[in-house]
Amino acid sequence: MKLLPKLENYIKGLDVNEIPETRIPVLLELRNYIQEKRAESQKVRLNFICTHNSRRSHLTMIWAATAAAYQGIEGIETLSGGTEATAFNPRAVKAIETAGFEVQNPGGDNPKYQVFFSQEAQPLVCFSKKFDDDANGKEPYAAVMTCSHADENCPFIPEADARFPVRYEDPKEFDDTPQETEMYDLRCRQIATEMLYVFQQLV
Repeated sequence: MKLLPKLENYIKGLDVNEIPETRIPVLLELRNYIQEKRAESQKVRLNFICTHNSRRSHLTMIWAATAAAYQGIEGIETLSGGTEATAFNPRAVKAIETAGFEVQNPGGDNPKYQVFFSQEAQPLVCFSKKFDDDANGKEPYAAVMTCSHADENCPFIPEADARFPVRYEDPKEFDDTPQETEMYDLRCRQIATEMLYVFQQLV
């Protein structure tokens, strides 16, 4: 699948060798889960979960879907949710636009953003919701916990048939500071690199 040109250039500039060794084991565990599901011809559903479903969970959902398409890995469904619903934060939206995604914002308190990574694919619909929202369905999925708070305060997720603590530092800490844009872009790039690594391992 051909990605949007700016986005494809962004991905080509990523270097998976920059991932710290300490991050590799959990990324490979996630890879193994996907590999096993595909080997058994089962659906691969990944639900990326953080507290407010506003930043990190959306970024990982979007980049996992994009990395899978980039590597030609079919049958991957990416979801996101939180322990509570807020809204997809505009700063995180700006970070993915900077990376090369095209985003349509319909407006409202909790917009259902349409995020495009290719002209050949349907957009990802991104809005804040709880992890067990009807929009995520009730079929089994892997719960990918992208923040420590959600991981520690959500000990049981009924639909999850596996759970992976792929935690990221929250760029929210830099909101309304001179480092805001830099830190959102940095977190976006880290997540992009790690999701690319996961799906590269499946090729």
